[in-house]
Amino acid sequence: MDFRQLERFLAVVDHGGFHRAAEVLYVAQPSLSQSIKQLERELGEALFHRVGRGVVLTEAGRALVEPARAVVHARGLAVESVEAVQGLRTGRLEITAMPSQAIDPLAGVISRFTAEYPGVRVVVRAAATAEQVVEAVRTGRTELGLLAAIRLPQRPGVGLHPVGRQRFVVVSSAGGPFSAGARVSPGELSGLRVIAGQTGTGMRAVVDELIRSGVRLTIAVETEHREAILPLVLGGSGVAVLADSWRELAERSGALVADLDPPVHLDVAYAVHAGGLGPAARTFLRMATDR
Repeated sequence: MDFRQLERFLAVVDHGGFHRAAEVLYVAQPSLSQSIKQLERELGEALFHRVGRGVVLTEAGRALVEPARAVVHARGLAVESVEAVQGLRTGRLEITAMPSQAIDPLAGVISRFTAEYPGVRVVVRAAATAEQVVEAVRTGRTELGLLAAIRLPQRPGVGLHPVGRQRFVVVSSAGGPFSAGARVSPGELSGLRVIAGQTGTGMRAVVDELIRSGVRLTIAVETEHREAILPLVLGGSGVAVLADSWRELAERSGALVADLDPPVHLDVAYAVHAGGLGPAARTFLRMATDR
């Protein structure tokens, strides 16, 4: 068993099949399949059930996932530590972030980081919910996570580094019911149509809580695509409750932004694996949390 076999095994797990994993790894699919077969022979167990063009982990495959991630993570730390001797001239940093926080504060930190360390490639992966970010960090799929929640999730093996709070705002079209900068009480939302995110997101939690409290809101559109919300608002499909990180983009797009009153906040934090961070991730986190 070698590192490359484990890396290829995890690529198949993470991408749901051999075809996509081969594309991501830039290897021929027969070569990838042969690596997995060799690993299965060495372990004496099948790791995947082949189902059509996809795969499903066997019990042995599920048992291998976390140890394999630990090995890959440890190797990555070793390689990055050696590269760091030359001052972070090269390398790769993977961050999993929720969409609103990818706008702010992540984009600003990335700009500062890449200006100082242009040789390090930063890869940002998307996660819709705080739980998904934490799970990506816990299992080693990503080195750093950026999440926001009304109540930050606590999980063994994952440390959280708070970096601030974001309040929720109400975004409407230019002909909407509120003026820019207004303070909007829950009662003033009654009777409106709302564009809501998927269950598990902070914006959806606020909408659901308003409905439970007796505010008569109609969910007109439910979408997993955060990038579709502003066009839907501007098109008159309804108002949206979003994190304040969207304010500048919404205003530049011609939408009106009002503050919820009393305010409701998201706590924003970086998530890190308890097993440690490589030099690039440590440097990025220090930059992100430097107040």
